[in-house]
Amino acid sequence: MKYKYVILGGGPTGLGAAYRLKELGITDFIVLEKENFVGGLATSFLDEEGFTWDVGGHVQFSHYQYFDDLMKLALGEEGWYTHQRESWVWIRDRFVPYPFQNNLGYLPKEEQWQCLQGLIELYKKGPSTKLANFREWILNTCGQGIADVFMFPYNFKVWAYPPEMMNANWVGERVAVSDLGRIVENIIFDKDDLSWGPNNLFQFPKSGGTGSIWKAVGQLIGEPYFRLNSTVKSVNLNQHQITLEDGTKIEYEHVMSTIPLDIFTQKCEDLPLEVTQTAQGLKHSSTHVIGIGLKGKPVEQLAKKCWMYFPEDNSPYYRVTVFSNYSPDNVPDPANQWSLMAEVSESDMKPVNRASLVEDTIKAMLEDGLIESEEQVISKFYFSTAYGYPTPSLERDGILKQVLPVLENKDVYSRGRFGAWKYEVSNQDHSMMQGVEWANRMVHQVPELTLPFPNTANAMWGK
Repeated sequence: MKYKYVILGGGPTGLGAAYRLKELGITDFIVLEKENFVGGLATSFLDEEGFTWDVGGHVQFSHYQYFDDLMKLALGEEGWYTHQRESWVWIRDRFVPYPFQNNLGYLPKEEQWQCLQGLIELYKKGPSTKLANFREWILNTCGQGIADVFMFPYNFKVWAYPPEMMNANWVGERVAVSDLGRIVENIIFDKDDLSWGPNNLFQFPKSGGTGSIWKAVGQLIGEPYFRLNSTVKSVNLNQHQITLEDGTKIEYEHVMSTIPLDIFTQKCEDLPLEVTQTAQGLKHSSTHVIGIGLKGKPVEQLAKKCWMYFPEDNSPYYRVTVFSNYSPDNVPDPANQWSLMAEVSESDMKPVNRASLVEDTIKAMLEDGLIESEEQVISKFYFSTAYGYPTPSLERDGILKQVLPVLENKDVYSRGRFGAWKYEVSNQDHSMMQGVEWANRMVHQVPELTLPFPNTANAMWGK
């Protein structure tokens, strides 16, 4: 078997590449997917009780008109709900609106002062221009008080690595910086400050969860262009040949791989050993998703909330989504049922007791006042993925500069959330567009934008 283009992985990046190739009139390609479905980390599952679950709290917002147009084509104009974001931080037995640093007036007076004092000291000494890591970025933009109260504990919970092990290049639009004047004004005049960020309005499919989008994109591409249940065993870069676990050999001219870069380099038979070893220095965390299907109605304080952040140690989760608020179709009986979806991170530096995780989650939800009684629970869903978050570690950029060009010189292009390992451009829209831009480069030699210039790509939001 021989193809001009082989795409490894049927997640948003692979689907974006395949869709664009077909749109450009190219039919000499195949998508190899190890699972028996497409969608990757953006797939959805229906549990035995009829509840729909995503692999984490996905929402649809975009930096690209091309992405928006494809979303409408996939599900139609009427296939979406549009939501105003309501995200909150649960801390000190109360909900504080997100972003936390803009809404300090919700905190006890002592901690309001602790956070303000840190900002005042920061303004006195002036910002530093040389920041060695993410910890220094937090202190330089938020001050010691906000760092200690929220930013340090929350970011360890979500990343599963201490912030001093992470670079600050990824931050961009992901974290709200602290404006002392704005914060003081909000406290004095008792103002809520809720609208920051690119996802303050977002969309969600009316039916089938996030996975319905990518299933529909796969159908637009066409079944003949996919080979499911196809795991890559090895790649011979010099001979341009892929061997699958079932022994099938596939020749190619160009490959786009979305396989995690550290794993992919191990599959390359003739890659220099030092390149493979360098790629093993990339860091990542695992993600556990716990879905809790419930009878009755949510407590009043959750009635309109979208998702909530949990920085404190009593709970295993860093984020909980009121998933039934995204679409009533996410539960089998919307009049009498609702659902919560929790996310837990794990790494060597933050181990998780997997055996008790579901029960620990329910216990914490009771303590946090999210549910009133364990008798409400009628469904428990658990999903774990070893590769959840590509960690923007201190070493990451240097590793990518060493590894990616070597592969490209062999006609292999590593793209996507874990193929390119750039968290700052790994949302669904970014990931899909990495595939689209790769196809444009292959066919028309159009330079890519999203991967080499993340800040430029993110600056396109709202344009």
